[in-house]
Amino acid sequence: MNTITMNAYAKINLGLDVVRKREDGYHDVCMIMQSLDLHDTVIITKSPTPRIQVKTNLHFLPTDQGNLVYRAARLFLETFSLTEGVDIVLEKRIPVAAGLAGGSSDAAATLKGLNELFQTRQTKEELQKLGVKLGADIPYCIQLGTALSEGIGEVLTPVKPMPNCSILLVKPNFSVSTKYVYENLQLNNGVIHPDIHKMLYALDEQDLSLLTTSMDNILETVTAKEYPLIEKIKQKMKGQGALTALMSGSGPTIFGIYDKEETARNAYTFFKNRDKNYEIYLTKPYWPEG
Repeated sequence: MNTITMNAYAKINLGLDVVRKREDGYHDVCMIMQSLDLHDTVIITKSPTPRIQVKTNLHFLPTDQGNLVYRAARLFLETFSLTEGVDIVLEKRIPVAAGLAGGSSDAAATLKGLNELFQTRQTKEELQKLGVKLGADIPYCIQLGTALSEGIGEVLTPVKPMPNCSILLVKPNFSVSTKYVYENLQLNNGVIHPDIHKMLYALDEQDLSLLTTSMDNILETVTAKEYPLIEKIKQKMKGQGALTALMSGSGPTIFGIYDKEETARNAYTFFKNRDKNYEIYLTKPYWPEG
């Protein structure tokens, strides 16, 4: 086998809490992650020359060490002392800098693909330990499905899957600095933290209604305050029949959860006709086989 094609799945945060700031500058988090069937495609081909070449369909993306795919490939080849190189084609569909872990997912798919291509026989857990060197979301993007994420994001516990539903994604035409959001996040006694345990109970009961009424993202206290459009989009989603609407990650993408596909399609059309500058996607939860 000289070529392998991998899917790199987007994620949303059904719940996102920040527990504390650590002495090393990172934050301890408590999150419920869910992968979506919206995905990028990573095509990896062995090269006889010791090089890493990355090509992508988006002209503005870096193709050198500024791209997580490149860095993942370099880390993998160096870790296993591989003398061959790789040519990688990255077909992006997940919005960039959107709070959907697109870059982390691309890196995760690269590590998994290289493991198969070069038959290095690494377990999922071993790949996760390698991936966390590049980013805290990468171990989850290797695991996929529905998971409780703790520590800096690398401590993962599989939980019962999110009930089937339709999910509408709306990304407004601005980007958010994750660094800025965490630097301005207030964790004093007056902050109301999301009830992650209630969300876990709702998942255990497979109760979509209870889940959606419990979902919350503490980072909205920074991002939505800085960008009022986020709250406006959330309210419009609810007005179009969403059970709830929430920002994913540090933003700016907002997702709405719909229990009826027809309602979700109508909401998709509403946003498509409303503002041509929005990136809009209609998707569903994704769970890996097995």
